[in-house]
Amino acid sequence: MDDLLQEFIAETRETLDALSGEIVLWEATPGDRARLDAIFRFVHTVKGSCGFLELPRLGRLAHAAEDVLSAVRDGRRPADTALVSAVLAIVDRIGELTEAIAGGHALDDVTEDLLIAALAEDAAPPTVLAASTAPTARVASSSVRLAVDLLDRMMIGMSEMVLARNELARRLREHALDARVEGALERLSLTVGEMRDTVTRTRMQRISALFSALPRMVRDTANSLGKAVILDVEGADVELDRELVELLRDPLVHIIRNAVDHGIETPAERRAAGKRVAGQLIVSARQTGNQIVLGISDDGRGIDESRLVAKAAASGLRTDRQLAMMTDAERLELIFEPGLSSRDVVTSISGRGVGMDVVRANIERIGGRVALRNRPGCGLTIELQVPLTLSIIPTIIVAIGGEKFALPRQSIEEIVALRGAAVRLDMLGGTTVATVRGRRLPMVELGSLLNIPDAKVTALAIVATRDGQYALGIDEVLDTEELVVKPVSPAIMATGLYAGQTLPDSGDPLLLLDGTGIAAAAGLHFTPASEDRTEAPVEEARGIAALLFDDLDGMRRALPLIAVDRVETVPRAAIRRTGGRLHLSLDTGVIPVFANGDLPDTNQVAVVRLTDGASEYGYLIGDAQEIVSLPAQAAPAAGRAGVAAVLMIAGEQVELVDVHALFAGELAPPADRPLCLLRCDGSGWMDTFLRPVLEASGYRCTSQMRDDDIADVTLAMADAAPQRDVAAGSPVVYLSRQPVAGADAIYRYDRAALIAAVAASAGSRRA
Repeated sequence: MDDLLQEFIAETRETLDALSGEIVLWEATPGDRARLDAIFRFVHTVKGSCGFLELPRLGRLAHAAEDVLSAVRDGRRPADTALVSAVLAIVDRIGELTEAIAGGHALDDVTEDLLIAALAEDAAPPTVLAASTAPTARVASSSVRLAVDLLDRMMIGMSEMVLARNELARRLREHALDARVEGALERLSLTVGEMRDTVTRTRMQRISALFSALPRMVRDTANSLGKAVILDVEGADVELDRELVELLRDPLVHIIRNAVDHGIETPAERRAAGKRVAGQLIVSARQTGNQIVLGISDDGRGIDESRLVAKAAASGLRTDRQLAMMTDAERLELIFEPGLSSRDVVTSISGRGVGMDVVRANIERIGGRVALRNRPGCGLTIELQVPLTLSIIPTIIVAIGGEKFALPRQSIEEIVALRGAAVRLDMLGGTTVATVRGRRLPMVELGSLLNIPDAKVTALAIVATRDGQYALGIDEVLDTEELVVKPVSPAIMATGLYAGQTLPDSGDPLLLLDGTGIAAAAGLHFTPASEDRTEAPVEEARGIAALLFDDLDGMRRALPLIAVDRVETVPRAAIRRTGGRLHLSLDTGVIPVFANGDLPDTNQVAVVRLTDGASEYGYLIGDAQEIVSLPAQAAPAAGRAGVAAVLMIAGEQVELVDVHALFAGELAPPADRPLCLLRCDGSGWMDTFLRPVLEASGYRCTSQMRDDDIADVTLAMADAAPQRDVAAGSPVVYLSRQPVAGADAIYRYDRAALIAAVAASAGSRRA
């Protein structure tokens, strides 16, 4: 309120200085409608401001003068000398009261009734009018009103001064500096920095100017919808760049109208849901570092994700397959899709599918972000994160392959060097993943993305975007500078990788990188971490990241990414059967490994290194594919050891590996499972019919022996005698094609007898 009062005093003073002469000239030419309108606007403005600022005495005087001037404008009273004198007296008294307010002292009101009475058509001017025209001592003003274009020119001049300072510093560094010159440069830099801060503050404006219109808007919107809404405003004294205040006005209005229309329920609906009848809307502002965070929170119904999904499917924005694979966070992001609305009925307030996409685009255009926190049935919170100012921002200068770029410092969480045990790079399904102090992040190599030759990665910049964080591979960090941001050509902006250009003290223009645009260009998809993470069975998890891979037996399977430490290739010779199971030899020792099929006949084998934080396990695979999000729907895998569930991923059935059973030791070690040699006859029956039955019963199957393999039992058709060298002395189970089999053969579809014969033969072999 103090700022508004000071603004009222300054504006009233400025108008009064010019108005007294206008009133006298109006008396000389009563027909001058322009002067009459100017005087009328002044007293009308004073009356309105006094009602808002709670200044009843000033408001009473202005109201009386407004009535008289209105009668003159309508032709009901002439502008004679008595009327002009009375209006002048009123204006002088307004000036006296204004100065009293500015000086903080009181004035008696004994003359004000006489001044108002003098405005009557048949009144005689009282003697008090002469006294009221005496000069009033003015309290020195502590503020100056400046035109907006003047402030803009000041900021442009300050930006040029910063550039000139940078240029001077660069040139002086090229030569040996005299101590006095270096001292003078340091003082200049300090002065320029102070002036920059001062000029920047002249552009700052309390965000109350943005919030002041909200109560009326919320009231009118709620009344038109038959709702009751209580508005709470917090942090109205936070200051923001004047230009940003104007840029935020439309997005804020749209979000608040959406909250009243979409979010907050009708009184009947709220009563049925056990809520208080009046909905609550909280609009807050706070400063966090170099950012301002605007929060709009309501206690309504929240966003109905199922309705969004149905609308997206009906409008063709997403396919059913894409929607089925979406996580909760990705479904919530549908609210920003152009042309998508969760409303079925178009109203004057919402339902046209235009708005939230424009809101996010406008916020991101000024370097900000939009974040959502949905609480179904309880409300929605939208946060707008915007920079304090747009003209001069702190940046980090980085290099890659001899090229230099600038990164906004506010988007960089940290920069780490690629050395030591704290940072590790791995390949997961064709994607580079950086592990920084145990935190796994997708990585983007800036040189590869920008096609810069001879680029290398020696450091990682952890970049924060609205969706998540990622590691940006760079060569080196050169400097940190506060730089002036300039527009860049539309052709460059169209790439989506840049936010503008800057001019550091090197004198060479630099492109300012856009962290969000880089993530989009690299095709990164983030899975937000849940705020309330609780342990749940893997098969019931939704949105969990997993590594999709082709297993050794040809099946496509998935492993939860949280258990994956790395994927690497190892020599096949490093894998041996020792101690009754397969082990992998490493530099640090040996770890047990699991193979769901025969080892490939290659020199290198891919292995997924799994860990639960305490122990380590290896899982031999054929080929890693990609990182995916597990869908919510899963089919149970009854009776299938090592498989937690069967999922539909990208239109294909995928088995989810039961890592709990693997670490619990419930899966039979490969070397402990008897090996069955299938003597195939070329018909494919054994591979198609027999192999699944034997593997489900705990046996390993192969149709071709390796040098280090020893078959526990051989299965062959009765009409095709096995070769003794292939059987390697193992017992043979003969299968008959006909139900009536001899004493030395078993009917191939007699499942119980077949399994019993295999068990007996394998047992005798091991005995």
